[in-house]
Amino acid sequence: MTTIASGTDTLTRDALTVLQPGFTGTTAPDWLLRRVGEGLASVGLFGRNIASSEQLAALTERLREERDDVLVAIDEEGGDVTRLEVRTGSSFPGNHALGAVDDTELTRSVALELGRRLAECGVNLNWAPSADVNSNPGNPVIGVRSFGADTGLVARHTAAYVAGLQSAGVAACTKHFPGHGDTAVDSHHALPRIDVDPAVLRERDLVPFRAAIDAGTKAVMSAHILVPALDPDRPATLSRRILTDLLRGELDYDGLIVTDGMEMQAIAGTYGIERGSVLAIAAGADAICVGGGLADDETVRRLRDALVTAVRAGELPEERLADAAARVRALARWTASAASGAPVTADEEVGLRAARRALRITGGETFAPLTEPPYVAALTPVANIAVGDETPWGVAAELARLLPGTETGGFAGEDAGRAALEAAGERRVVAVVRDEHRHPWMASALGTLLAARPDTIVVEMGVPRASPRASLHIATHGAARVCGRAAAEVIAGA
Repeated sequence: MTTIASGTDTLTRDALTVLQPGFTGTTAPDWLLRRVGEGLASVGLFGRNIASSEQLAALTERLREERDDVLVAIDEEGGDVTRLEVRTGSSFPGNHALGAVDDTELTRSVALELGRRLAECGVNLNWAPSADVNSNPGNPVIGVRSFGADTGLVARHTAAYVAGLQSAGVAACTKHFPGHGDTAVDSHHALPRIDVDPAVLRERDLVPFRAAIDAGTKAVMSAHILVPALDPDRPATLSRRILTDLLRGELDYDGLIVTDGMEMQAIAGTYGIERGSVLAIAAGADAICVGGGLADDETVRRLRDALVTAVRAGELPEERLADAAARVRALARWTASAASGAPVTADEEVGLRAARRALRITGGETFAPLTEPPYVAALTPVANIAVGDETPWGVAAELARLLPGTETGGFAGEDAGRAALEAAGERRVVAVVRDEHRHPWMASALGTLLAARPDTIVVEMGVPRASPRASLHIATHGAARVCGRAAAEVIAGA
């Protein structure tokens, strides 16, 4: 083990240990390597840090030259939220598609293959899976990231995903505790509030987390949500009642508790990241995730100093900080030992098989596959921050591969339908939507298209809540690249 830099006292080292910062660039900057040498035990990766699997492997190898058991974390859910394949789209269809298939062995196999790819690149902690029950169909941030709206289904697939991922030697981080599925606000922008009875929470939202704990999840991520039935004053990430009394006490969870990104406005806009980080550790969190938007040495220094100052001022018990740091180091030891386990056999096509099985086709009985290149009208909503707008989605690229000459355009707003018709001309229209039920302009645009061109093919790549209206309607249950490929195969008869 690399010796911590001389002059770094135990308190300062513990404060560094509990941080999970990000950084910019595809190589480890000098400041990050220095902090790892001083005691920083975790690093968070995002799409901006990844150019290829080879580059990622070199990056993680360089980090381990400073500390051989460093935790390298990533937000790789597969499906709509991908960092490994941020510029191409994911090879895995995502949770909602897996829930639609409802084959837990398939879910386990998908998670195992995803974990194998992460481990091969040196990543050993995945901020996944989402165990949220998507009980609010208008949820702006969970949606297809959830296995579904049925508690039992979400629970069994969460457990299968945890088992598969950890079989590859990658620690799972089940999120977003105590459940982000019943929100109408995106916590990246503001603080969501869930007003339900405690009994509903226990019978609906907590059940998948119990399943994850029973499956041995190594980490749990807290949600930046206010749940008055559990704590009327503080959001879950900052709540001792939720993290210590409920998660540790009632649910008997003994693994690592990680916060969601502290730079998200639900915390940064209300408490500030320094105060929020102190309150989170005091409440029972063990690791502070920060770096989705803040990724520099100054942020690490500010958070480290805030924790040290809080201990010295008597606001944060030193024993609590030491306990948090010990849990981080314990997980680091587990990942180091898990990495030496038996190699996992590659199954590179499992994601595509899952995407094909997840398709739900309505009205295809008399459909004749296209033989001429169509016009793909993508009715494009604003992407939430978790998904981002870097990752391509839709069916156009896959249709162009099968039907060369396929053209496409993106449309939004009140005139989207009319504009799409003008752009399509005489070509057959394939309309691609994402959560039609959440966007009135999208439903109106689709109505305009279908009224003028009844043979329009509709591909719904979000949560399929709106009633199918087209002569051929394909629900993919996600917008990953493989979901687009599976839909394109149907349209082109491949």
